[in-house]
Amino acid sequence: MVKNVAFVCLSYLLIISCGEDAPPPPPAADALKPAVITEKVYDDTDDPAIWINKNNPDSSLIIGTDKHVDSGGVFVFDLRGKIIRSLSRTGMKRVNNVDIAYGLKGASGLTDIAVCTERDKNAIRVFSLPGMQEIDGGGIKVFSSSTDNLPMGVSLYTRPSDSAIFAIVGRKSGPKEGYLEQYLLKDSAGIVVGELVRSFGAFSGLKEIESIAVDNELGFVYYSDEQFGVRKYYADPAKGNAELAVFGKKEFSVDNEGISIYKFTDSTGYILVSDQGSNSFNIYPREGEQKLLARVPVSAIESDGSDVTSVSLPGFEGGLFVAMSTDGTFQYYKWSEIAKKAGLKIK
Repeated sequence: MVKNVAFVCLSYLLIISCGEDAPPPPPAADALKPAVITEKVYDDTDDPAIWINKNNPDSSLIIGTDKHVDSGGVFVFDLRGKIIRSLSRTGMKRVNNVDIAYGLKGASGLTDIAVCTERDKNAIRVFSLPGMQEIDGGGIKVFSSSTDNLPMGVSLYTRPSDSAIFAIVGRKSGPKEGYLEQYLLKDSAGIVVGELVRSFGAFSGLKEIESIAVDNELGFVYYSDEQFGVRKYYADPAKGNAELAVFGKKEFSVDNEGISIYKFTDSTGYILVSDQGSNSFNIYPREGEQKLLARVPVSAIESDGSDVTSVSLPGFEGGLFVAMSTDGTFQYYKWSEIAKKAGLKIK
């Protein structure tokens, strides 16, 4: 398997060095097959998020973005991969990443939310779940004090001590320090607003930073500094802006991209990071030092965004992994099959 991946990656790099557009590499011969492939969006899939319906797991939702400049938006899928048109929100201006959080405090109680970036409006958007109603008054502006103000990545952090919810936002381009901004999300007379609480995060300058993932229980935020590695910081702004680690250097063929976290317990599990150039995911331990455990090939082409849950859902005992594919779809994988392939645990 390693030889096959190396050959694909070398061929990909040779095409790039010749100044040609590289065609997407095909999946490896031993790539895992998805259990479900969703209906296609209008144009260009980018990032998924999984919302668990705790009262009725069969009604859990996959929220996925289409980053087309005019016809894109946020599509909602059921567990069988069908688009739920009544919940999907289109006609947005280049939506990139999306994440979900449970229990935003408001005057009327607690509300689950989906938050996405709307790049060409320099804003993040907030929708209630499961109804997908706009609750942001048209959007929360981000990076307002900078000319580098095109948001791309977003991840939500729920602080265990007080259940406060923060949006950590990345951008298309930015400085060597302070590439990310973190906003406290609050209800204000029924509208969600954002309060900037810090700028943080180093950038290598090699390409860009898009994928961000937060581990609520352990209190860390991870982000892909593409072509450099995965950076690790504290998610709680009260703990400061010092970088804690960088991992994955020289372990990816071209770009390290989408990050997702499988939680085996509150403190153990796995971090999955897309190796976009080889149609595979590198897997690292969630606890302790992040050293490469396994590399799993998938059928998703040039996957960027992904999400994973350890909650058992109908047809996905032990958990569900979702990866975007450049053919305009999202692919659902059984965690049990990923774990078997990689020699990992199943919850």
